[in-house]
Amino acid sequence: MRRRDFITALGTAATWPLAVRAQQPARMQRIAFVHPFAKVSEMNVSNQTYQRAFFEELIRLGYIEGQNLGVERYSGEGQERYSGEGQSERYAELVRNVVNTHPDVIVTLGARLSLDFKMATATIPIVTIMFDPVAQGLVTSIARPGGNITGVTIAGGFEIIGKRLGLLVEAVPKLSSVGYLASRPYWEDIRGASAREAAKRVGIPLKAALLDSAFNEAEYQRVFTSMEQDRADALMVSEEVEQIANRATIVELAAKGRIPTIYPNREYVEAGGLMAYSIDLADNYRRLANLIDKILKGANPGDIPFYQPTKYELTVNLKTAKALGLEMRLTTPRFSGRELSTAITILSPGYRPLGSCSRAAGWSAATLCHDPKATLAPHFPMTV
Repeated sequence: MRRRDFITALGTAATWPLAVRAQQPARMQRIAFVHPFAKVSEMNVSNQTYQRAFFEELIRLGYIEGQNLGVERYSGEGQERYSGEGQSERYAELVRNVVNTHPDVIVTLGARLSLDFKMATATIPIVTIMFDPVAQGLVTSIARPGGNITGVTIAGGFEIIGKRLGLLVEAVPKLSSVGYLASRPYWEDIRGASAREAAKRVGIPLKAALLDSAFNEAEYQRVFTSMEQDRADALMVSEEVEQIANRATIVELAAKGRIPTIYPNREYVEAGGLMAYSIDLADNYRRLANLIDKILKGANPGDIPFYQPTKYELTVNLKTAKALGLEMRLTTPRFSGRELSTAITILSPGYRPLGSCSRAAGWSAATLCHDPKATLAPHFPMTV
């Protein structure tokens, strides 16, 4: 072989490893999406609610399922091989099975699953949405959570309980007592204590309506039957994610007993509940996707602050308000030391969303969604 040909061949061979590496596809990143109650069929971009917002944001960030992202879905609703079936006593087994698959990131929500995952792994990054991760013992700091955990928390923490109670007081004339539907563990820890403190500040007695054994229809029937004997003027439902899986039962029993009820999520109102005041879940699921992006790019989850939302939703069902004989006159809630915005959504008698209005806190001049002549300064009337 001539010397010039040998050098050319040697140079070409030296480039082969680079070419091969360039042609190799990027490693498939894997996330485990563990939901307490949602159907697996809803956990995708086709879903019309916050699930869709989550997956659309992942796509916007460059993650395409089946190409560079694998999503393993686990549901407490019972649609997956490893399922908690919506019951917290089965979460431990569900968590062990998820951890044993060694995903790159675990995505979940709610205190119970989050705490179980914390106990199960100190190495796999965990991204979660929960009420107050510091008060509930998940992390020691919102700003620097440490360990392998980050996520989204509710701005104002337990302050939102007082805001919901305040809305009930305004909605129900001559309100003298409020029931609080929650599990016994919830009622007996800091969350229940915060609810009782909020009621004390408003001057309204809070009566416990406790689920003792499980989140199922029979237990809800028992609790609502006992509430008939110890009549409360209105009801609040705790933000435990396990309750959302039973929202149809809760809303039906509240309607049967003609109990004005405020809920922690919009889904209850879409099912026929009176009203809800909550964080903007779609916005916060987008935040989850961005946190996942940072972690997959190498960030330490313990160095990423928990995101504190500034967007809230007040949702009112006019058909339910009319059935209860309520003329709703509500003041937009404010949080101490925070500049927030609240979107108001009014559901028509046919449960068709008529739109939403979003302005900075204060509502100096805003148009009510279902009535162009109404304003929100300082109250907004919803006469039905």
